[in-house]
Amino acid sequence: MTKKPIVFSLVHDQSIFMTAIMSLLTFLAVLALGIALAIGTGVIRWNTQWDLFATVQITNPTKTDTVKEIIDKNIDKITTVNEITTDQMHDLMRPWISGGGALENYFPKMYELEFKTVDDLKSIGEQISPHARFLTHAQALDSPTSAGWKMIMISAFVLILVLGTIGVCISYIARNTAMLHRRELEILNQIGARDSYVAHQMQVIISKICAIAGMAGFIVAAPVLLLILGAAHSARVGLMAMLDISGGGWLLLIILPIAIIIFAIWITRRTTLNILKNN
Repeated sequence: MTKKPIVFSLVHDQSIFMTAIMSLLTFLAVLALGIALAIGTGVIRWNTQWDLFATVQITNPTKTDTVKEIIDKNIDKITTVNEITTDQMHDLMRPWISGGGALENYFPKMYELEFKTVDDLKSIGEQISPHARFLTHAQALDSPTSAGWKMIMISAFVLILVLGTIGVCISYIARNTAMLHRRELEILNQIGARDSYVAHQMQVIISKICAIAGMAGFIVAAPVLLLILGAAHSARVGLMAMLDISGGGWLLLIILPIAIIIFAIWITRRTTLNILKNN
């Protein structure tokens, strides 16, 4: 069984441009999705890590015994109790204050508590709150968590822009190719060739280019993502150190170029059929 010959194809310059731009766009798409996945994993790990921690700040000295009694009464629900000493308070405040021993009188009495369950944290928090400030670590770290979600939204927005750019580029290439091969299209119409036959030829051309470009874009993007993760882990502190991409995340990154190829083929068919109908 012989294959049907392709009646027309992209000119050489168009092929080079299409391959280059699709490689770049695939690289950006994989990078944007990879960063979103890494930050999402980091935010989830960050929140999970501090879900059972809370800090108690006693600003009224007369409430110290009451808070201590509540803690002792619920000690079976608490994993660790760490009383923050005056020296530790000095170390914490050193970047902002210096000297002035009188400031010690204004330091609150503080405890760092780790609870066994989230329910224990909530119930004991309700008991302590009327007498002292009860601040969960998750609440205290809400700012970096919020920043992480914003970065994820930005990455997702970039991914949407890249996919939109891919659609525009492919539509332009399809229209330009149809204009260059208008005479061939007229001949095909005269001999009774269906529009779907012409669209199929364009899809074959675009799919080959996108396959090469998708592979190139992913091969370049993967090491860049690994470098970003390596740099984040070297920080060894904070949300950055939590960034990672799971096995399922890498599988999703591999699927993305394939999805881009399918998207490109669909755009090609739709654009080509619209051009043929209008002509």
